[in-house]
Amino acid sequence: MTKLTHDLKAQLTNNWRRPVVKDIRLGRWFTGEDLENDIQTLQAVFQTINLSVDDVVFMALANTAAYLPINQALWRYGMTAHPVSATSTAAELVADYEEHQYPAMIFTAEMATAFAGRDDLDSVLVNLETFPEGLVILSKKTNQNDGRLLEPNEESLGWILNTSGTTGKPKQVGLPHKFMWQAAQDDAYTHRMTSDDTVLIVMPMFHINAQELIINSMLLVSGRIVIAPKFSASKFWHWINEDDCTWSSVVPTIVTILLKNEASKAEFNPNHHLRFIRCASAMLPVGRHEQFVNEFKVPILEGYGMTESCSQCTLNPLDAIKLGSVGIPYGSEVKIITDNGYTSDPQVEGEIAIRGPHVITEYLNGDERAQKDFHDGWFHTGDLGYFDEDGYLWLNGRKKHLINHGGEKVNPTLVEDVIGELDYVKNVAVVPTPDEIYGEAVTAVVILQDGQKKSNFLKHQIMEYAAAKLAKYRRPTAVYFVDEFPLNPTGKIMRPQLSQQVTQLMQAELAV
Repeated sequence: MTKLTHDLKAQLTNNWRRPVVKDIRLGRWFTGEDLENDIQTLQAVFQTINLSVDDVVFMALANTAAYLPINQALWRYGMTAHPVSATSTAAELVADYEEHQYPAMIFTAEMATAFAGRDDLDSVLVNLETFPEGLVILSKKTNQNDGRLLEPNEESLGWILNTSGTTGKPKQVGLPHKFMWQAAQDDAYTHRMTSDDTVLIVMPMFHINAQELIINSMLLVSGRIVIAPKFSASKFWHWINEDDCTWSSVVPTIVTILLKNEASKAEFNPNHHLRFIRCASAMLPVGRHEQFVNEFKVPILEGYGMTESCSQCTLNPLDAIKLGSVGIPYGSEVKIITDNGYTSDPQVEGEIAIRGPHVITEYLNGDERAQKDFHDGWFHTGDLGYFDEDGYLWLNGRKKHLINHGGEKVNPTLVEDVIGELDYVKNVAVVPTPDEIYGEAVTAVVILQDGQKKSNFLKHQIMEYAAAKLAKYRRPTAVYFVDEFPLNPTGKIMRPQLSQQVTQLMQAELAV
């Protein structure tokens, strides 16, 4: 066994009769015994279908408690879980299988129909306590157990996770057991997790945030986990209070929704047990952070991390939060790249680099261009930032997202923060569009609040508001209203696609 599998199994034993995981979809709590029973059921199936050590099992599941026994059943046998979004299309799932020829796959019965009629796959319906309607496990008929002992080592890959990239095909990150165990220790320590904590999961569970930051860390401290099918503005505060949740992890978009959705605000009950709300994945505007804390009296902990670091690299200390900063480094080295190497000196701006005991040093499927992000153990993140005099890291957006407006580099996040202050703005993205004189124009793309009508008056109002708050070169020269943004599976805006869409809208207007 590895440290990870040993400790996770020990905690199930320690919580044999205690309800530790709740699946809101099923309206049921599960004990350590329930989870262990499902693990044993799955492992019996894995042996029957002749899986071997190091086999990769592909899956696409919505949020479910079944993730926990599936993961642990695989890890104890030295096998690898490769989850992707449950919103993946049938064509995407089939294409992924054709490319990688996975020895086994796990789906709901409905999703498994994408592979109906294939003569190269066997199918078995497995009923679990955590998924009583049954999951379908598809396996290659040619599988042959290679005879090796079904046991992991510290280098065994527990997960293969796709990066949440917004500019191209996701890269695959392989995370070994030793990374996962160490990252969980760091996460538990920095968030001060204990067995008295109960966390609410509203983030997608195929992603590193839910799987590592929340599940592994909380299981290792005997904390309790409540799993929602997905985020719901109208139910969020009810879920928090119903099970006395002490924390939850969200993204800035959810913070905005909780502040602006009247139905959600009506459900807020100040008699809660929240210690904090964790926020990551994108930059949270300082004004929105302040507004949330003032309105709900709940601290927001901002941190910085990524799939490549198996969770977080920095976090604000609970007793020394700096609004707008993503905190100080924990468990990983974090530096700013300079012409002379790497530095953490204050006020030196540049690209952020990370390395440490749970930071990868290569992608599994990355081409030569992608592998160039790795240098002597350092991973060059593509994020921009700087340290202040107290060692706190501040983000300045993505290197590849900067808009080159006549030689001036515009950070779209700064513009988005200003426009996002307007009450009628539900969401905003600032992207480049072609400009004959300046090369790239600063263009704001806005989703209005529900019920708010689009109008030229609002466009002018947005531009006037930005003009009063921003330097001239940062001000948007055009505003477009859309109903939705193109998003990747983890909900991040795919900016190149959005820029292309807006450019097409501009060209269509000129053609009229």
